Amino acid sequence: MDAVTEPYRVLARKYRPQTFADLIGQEALVRTLTNAFATGRIAHAFLLTGVRGVGKTTTARIVARGLNCIGTDGAGGPTPHPCGVCEPCIAIAADRHVDVLEMDAASRTGVNDIREIVDGVRFRPVSARFKVYIIDEVHMLSTNAFNALLKTLEEPPEHTKFLFATTELRKVPITVLSRCQKFELRRIDAAELEAHFARIVAKEGVTIEAGALALIARAADGSARDGLSLLDQAIALASGEVTADAVREMLGLADRSRLFDLFEAVCAGDLTAALDQVTAMHSRGANPVVMAQDLLELTHTLTRLKVVKATSTPDLAAEADRGRGQELAARLSVAHLSRTWQMLLKGLSEIQAAPDARAALEMVLIRLAHTSDMPTPAEALRTLETRGPAPAPVGNGGGGGGGGGARALGLAVATAEPIPAAAPVARAAELAMPQDFASLVEAFDARREAPIAALLRNAVHLVRLSPGRLELRPTSAAPPSLLGDVAQRLTQWTGQRWMVTASKEPGEPTLAATQADQRANLWRQLSDDPLVKAVLQSFPGAKIEAVRDLRPDADIEIDDPPPPPAPIDAEDEDDDLY
Repeated sequence: MDAVTEPYRVLARKYRPQTFADLIGQEALVRTLTNAFATGRIAHAFLLTGVRGVGKTTTARIVARGLNCIGTDGAGGPTPHPCGVCEPCIAIAADRHVDVLEMDAASRTGVNDIREIVDGVRFRPVSARFKVYIIDEVHMLSTNAFNALLKTLEEPPEHTKFLFATTELRKVPITVLSRCQKFELRRIDAAELEAHFARIVAKEGVTIEAGALALIARAADGSARDGLSLLDQAIALASGEVTADAVREMLGLADRSRLFDLFEAVCAGDLTAALDQVTAMHSRGANPVVMAQDLLELTHTLTRLKVVKATSTPDLAAEADRGRGQELAARLSVAHLSRTWQMLLKGLSEIQAAPDARAALEMVLIRLAHTSDMPTPAEALRTLETRGPAPAPVGNGGGGGGGGGARALGLAVATAEPIPAAAPVARAAELAMPQDFASLVEAFDARREAPIAALLRNAVHLVRLSPGRLELRPTSAAPPSLLGDVAQRLTQWTGQRWMVTASKEPGEPTLAATQADQRANLWRQLSDDPLVKAVLQSFPGAKIEAVRDLRPDADIEIDDPPPPPAPIDAEDEDDDLY
């Protein structure tokens, strides 16, 4: 009878670390736990946190074996180096030891599940030295379950240890964190993963290119388990030697040389070549989202080469890539690379949200290509300073040369020092007689009568103002009580009786309309300034977003183009005397 073929074990399970020495990339954790075992200072509860696949549950199982290992002679004690051959080590590794209980909190989240643990800790271990509870994804426990565990977790029996693992540390209550020793397992460096994978493929007798290992290590994103799963897939994909090109196709990555060609075409503004490269890479299986991410990574790498002038970088491991990267970095400015980074970063979210990712990628590259020859703000200002502003007609408010326009108004065209916020107006006990309607409205603002001040600005037309008398033409938006409220407060503040009456005369435009007209005039005056026109011509498609008057006595700030003033409401109102 033929022997039963042993089922295949994936690499992630076959090469799971069995001792602390097998853990990679967690030197601080290994050193701390080794010293704790050596000195006998082993805490009653550990919390292991980190991204998926870095060894949290594996570490918990190693600790459980170390706590219960009895050695090859059966007389050993707790050790950081479990023998792996004694009965407790074998049973714990096979997940069948009666005193080492592993629970998945993602599927057992309720308080009844925790009550089983609380009831069980009272009894001593059946055969092991310690009863160990391993709770994976502990952050998934309900609030009631956490509360049921707190007292036991704080004062467990001497024969009980708790080992928690989680990828979401912020979801674990602080009351639980304070009762545990916390260990953060860091992401594993790509170089360490690559060396680890090289040792594994050597044991497996698989031939694989160094470039393919580097691609898998980068794609693992710091997770040993993810990397081993990808390595398993790559070995199954290739019939012989695992090549870098095969791994690129498997991962949906763009060919590195084609990626450089695409980046150079976009930077040169060659849209035909850029879109042809996108088509070629997409037909070979490259994902548009991954292509955009690769372009972002290449932009970052070139910027680092430009800034720190590094002779080598892990992102450009191949000699040919390093040479092209250094050449590109020398040709491009930091400002150009920064602008490319910003546009790609914004474009990446568009590509991820678009129904057609490839079309979205092409639109992002078209935008990038059209900005390739656009000068930076510093270059544009230097050009303007060299050739001077282009001749242009000056607005009505300005004189010739430097007497009018933006410079005469003291407006910031390029950069300016930040303007300090105006100090709040103190509430006065008495009010001097207002000399004009604007100062009268400001008095209401200063005394925290903002609703009345808003109505006076927008819902009334000034007809006549003299000491103690105010004639207004209210619009339909003004409430009937407005005039009486104004008269009462002015009389109270000034100490003099005020008469506020309604008039049928048209009166002046509202304060809001007057201020809007002033803003519109200022906006037009600024738009006609020669220097501003020159800046707008140098940046096609640019527009004025905000205007601020920097003069000390100015009180103008426009964040949006002013709307046209509203027509004066000619509605008649009955005369009333208050």
